[in-house]
Amino acid sequence: MRTTAVTTTTAPTTTSAGLAAIRNLGILAHVDAGKTTVTERILYATGTTHKRGEVHDGTTVTDFDPQERDRGITIFAAAVTCAWAGHRINLIDTPGHVDFADEVERSLRVLDGAVAVFDAVAGVEPQSESVWRQADRHGVPRLAFVNKMDRAGADLDAAVASIRDRLNTTPLPVQLPIGAEDGFTGVVDLVRMRALTWPGAPEPAHEGPVPPHLREEAVRRRRLLEEAVAELHPAALEEFCDRETLTGATLAGALRDITRAGDGVVVLCGSAYRDRGVEPLLDAVVAYLPSPLDVPAVRGTHDDGTEGEERPADPAAPLAALAFKVNATPTGRLTYVRVYSGTIEKGDTVWDARARRSERIARILRVRADRHDPLERAEAGTSSPWSA
Repeated sequence: MRTTAVTTTTAPTTTSAGLAAIRNLGILAHVDAGKTTVTERILYATGTTHKRGEVHDGTTVTDFDPQERDRGITIFAAAVTCAWAGHRINLIDTPGHVDFADEVERSLRVLDGAVAVFDAVAGVEPQSESVWRQADRHGVPRLAFVNKMDRAGADLDAAVASIRDRLNTTPLPVQLPIGAEDGFTGVVDLVRMRALTWPGAPEPAHEGPVPPHLREEAVRRRRLLEEAVAELHPAALEEFCDRETLTGATLAGALRDITRAGDGVVVLCGSAYRDRGVEPLLDAVVAYLPSPLDVPAVRGTHDDGTEGEERPADPAAPLAALAFKVNATPTGRLTYVRVYSGTIEKGDTVWDARARRSERIARILRVRADRHDPLERAEAGTSSPWSA
């Protein structure tokens, strides 16, 4: 029997109601699309950090390895946790370079959802296609965030067209940019028909009415969004046929169902570097991406290849967890696991079905990039590593 320690990215105790308020997601992108900056701004917007880290300064939370800071790229997938609108968001910042695609693959196996980041100038790039196909294989629902809207040549419509043409999906833009390039100051929320502006970083978003010069265009794009959603969602189609429009509640509910079914992808935009568009992205994560209760129950496999029993996302159910990454550290081996059902407590002995041996849990830790906080237990819905 070997000894092992576990680290978890979520709160130490989880009820069924608590599971509904958990989002396990990854950030996916081509290298230099701004993925790590998006992660950094999410941590800042949620109050997890009190200073904005920058990739070019080597001060980001998730790029903590010396090689990552020297090269300015993500090499290792790093997990962090934060809170937004009463929800716990467990986030994995994945590499964007093709040489580290295995890190993305390992992460995607345990994610419930993802945010795909695209450059507003380049649109879909080669590694964007690769990580999108990886997410397709694992059935991971996604949102799209078109970043760098403040750059010269930024074009949301062109980026949306590239998503449609190159990723074989139906993009559903829910925002209209206010301003362009250096003049990009905010977005029009087409679901709630309101304007969100960021007059200066790092101020929070200011909510107001749609600017008069964009009102006609916003109405037109809202109509296009309703038509696209009605084509993909039966209940929305029924309401659209009866009323020739969709209420905000119906539209939001339909977008949630479409996203979780993988029938389309909600598209948002912003400039993470300038702190514009991050709060609506977090709202979309909470509203549209699934919780552990919304994904299919995990099913095991017997030694002879036949299917085993299903295990629901329930802390009281028998333990089912997947070890998806192992790190050697000066203090021992860290084995990252996703706890699908049941509970692991410090001192427990668990069965490693692949190695066919027992493992004793020596430590349980909450992971925050390169930092770890001790916990007494890890429960269903957590994405965690453990060490031996």
